[in-house]
Amino acid sequence: MGALFAVLGALGAPMVPLEGRWWIEDERSPFEVPREEWWWHLFVRLPDETEPGAVDRAREEVRPGVPAAARVQEVMFTEGRCVQVMHHGAFADEPATLARMDALMRAEGLTVNGLHHEIYLTSPDETDPAKIRAILRQPVRPGRPVSGGSPFS
Repeated sequence: MGALFAVLGALGAPMVPLEGRWWIEDERSPFEVPREEWWWHLFVRLPDETEPGAVDRAREEVRPGVPAAARVQEVMFTEGRCVQVMHHGAFADEPATLARMDALMRAEGLTVNGLHHEIYLTSPDETDPAKIRAILRQPVRPGRPVSGGSPFS
């Protein structure tokens, strides 16, 4: 996380919310897999006017003091249609919010079409659950999940 913000700072870009994409590499439903076993990538959104090569230059600028900056990459992805909800409270309580998203997706005849995505609207250092806010987003497409399993699978 520090490496991302160091590179962002070297770009001279404004501070933006930290984001994450989460997935599991398991046959179980994500509701059955402990969060510490999920795989993830953290990222920040770059300004549209970011020049080609700017991230590479910024990464090399901060790398001597922040060795983890070597792992910072510039990537682009498109999510398309999504179901999303504002989660209020502790991250440990997210499964209940995800279950509501799951129920909505099923009711609307939607299934997963990409990685689970979270946008953290409060500081990662925030410890007061009453202040924590995160947008939970799931790319979707029409279609029912196979064999009645969770669409988050």
